[in-house]
Amino acid sequence: MKKCSVPNKKIMFTARVQSNEPVGRCYHKMTIELDKAGSEAFIDLVPGQFAEFDLRNLSLPPKDGIPAELADISQRQVILRRPFSFYDSTIIQNTSPPVIRLGILYWVLGPVTLRMTTLSKGDQINMIGPLGNGFWIPEGTKRALIIAGGIGAPPLIHLADYLHDKYPQIEKIAFAGTKSLEHMPVTIQIDNEVGATIAEFSRYKIKTYIATDDGSVGHRGFVTECLKNWINDNKHDIDNTVIYACGPKPMLAAVSVIAADHNIHCQVSMEQMMACGIGICQSCAVGTKTDSNETQYKLCCKDGPVFDSRKVVFDL
Repeated sequence: MKKCSVPNKKIMFTARVQSNEPVGRCYHKMTIELDKAGSEAFIDLVPGQFAEFDLRNLSLPPKDGIPAELADISQRQVILRRPFSFYDSTIIQNTSPPVIRLGILYWVLGPVTLRMTTLSKGDQINMIGPLGNGFWIPEGTKRALIIAGGIGAPPLIHLADYLHDKYPQIEKIAFAGTKSLEHMPVTIQIDNEVGATIAEFSRYKIKTYIATDDGSVGHRGFVTECLKNWINDNKHDIDNTVIYACGPKPMLAAVSVIAADHNIHCQVSMEQMMACGIGICQSCAVGTKTDSNETQYKLCCKDGPVFDSRKVVFDL
């Protein structure tokens, strides 16, 4: 099994904002460009790895720019760094040395992300990274099933790009689910032949299944139902298939059960509170199973955030 991780090169450096735009009602997309030291550190970034951002000194938007539902929480003091994964990593080759640009997709739901909306081109952010261990590609993999739940989509969009570039022979199929169309963190397109598709996956000719709780687009129900249906329809040919999933813990637990029931290797990217990102604060413990089926705790920031689903204890 080939595990995609990089040497421990995490450092502190400065990134410069290139763009920061709203996406629908709930999300923003931001592009940052790394300085020389950051570009050197991130040259071998693996999908699923992340960085910690120092956002303590950002100001709030004007009062009329703060949604009513965030008015109270927006006043909370920001003390700790915040972790973010990436939906895109681009090497700008026409510079010497090459420069790395990273894409961040974030949900505006609290005091930090609300402040992030005020960032504009040229603003600087202090970062630590790259952190954690990302997704890996087992030898002999023939098919990748990519399962995105809500804001868990970014590292899987990055993974789709990574697989397209480095493993073109692997078949890719994507599944994306969320509450409703307006909560989709991806770009929905309507194709007259195949119906609703997701631009971030269809650009790589990846077949995509969409689910929403309210049925506003795609299957009405959970994305795991789409996964079950696909496996049942293709159970004659699921050898050398790998599931990659990121999203809310209940979804990851359900995907893990489905994978175990069909003996499919599955990797899950866990979403834990990570105060430091480097294993000092011990705040991001994840219960895992030992070979003797006992529970031991590992750190999401150092041992993850990507884990073999068979090893994770989902204490829901």
